[in-house]
Amino acid sequence: MPGQIIILNGAPRSGKSSIARAIQESFDGAWINLGVDSYEQLTPPRLRPGIGLRPGGERPDLEVFVPRLYAALYESIAAHSRLELNVVTDVGHHDAYSKPLDCLADCARRLAGLPALFVGVRCAIEIIMERRAASEPGRGYVTGSSDDPAPLPVRLWQEAVHRPGLYDLEIDTSVLSPEQCAEAIRRRLHDGVQPGAIERLAQAAN
Repeated sequence: MPGQIIILNGAPRSGKSSIARAIQESFDGAWINLGVDSYEQLTPPRLRPGIGLRPGGERPDLEVFVPRLYAALYESIAAHSRLELNVVTDVGHHDAYSKPLDCLADCARRLAGLPALFVGVRCAIEIIMERRAASEPGRGYVTGSSDDPAPLPVRLWQEAVHRPGLYDLEIDTSVLSPEQCAEAIRRRLHDGVQPGAIERLAQAAN
């Protein structure tokens, strides 16, 4: 049987990485974490932030690479699943650099026939700004000020990352801990995934 795939999609600092760690620590079986942070370490410095490119149009020179980098990531996710390894991946999908749905639909198509749960990770922008302000120096997170408490790049992430909003499950880290989010995902898996959001998204690529 192929390994289970869990895709955590949300804005930076929404809590995706913490949920992924909670899944690795509490779920049965081997769970491989393939996501934005781990993939960035494999990306040549000149192409970073790569798949973490935010939807502001600040780096048009990198936008052409994003769909290919995502395609490679999802091919790797599919390969792990076919080898009976479970995968949890944290990403921030947006198609501001391409036609609506193109990149996300293409990624979904690459998981055809595999058990994949697409989870929307939401978080109130006020909480995200608090987390950004508390982040370790050098991470490059945009932070707010008294004059501009929620800068435009952060607001763009909040809006763009959840389009079109087709999910199997949505969780809110403003009110749930990473462990509670992981438990909600466990319950959803127990209830069954198919047919799911990934299949519906993949139809846009056909």
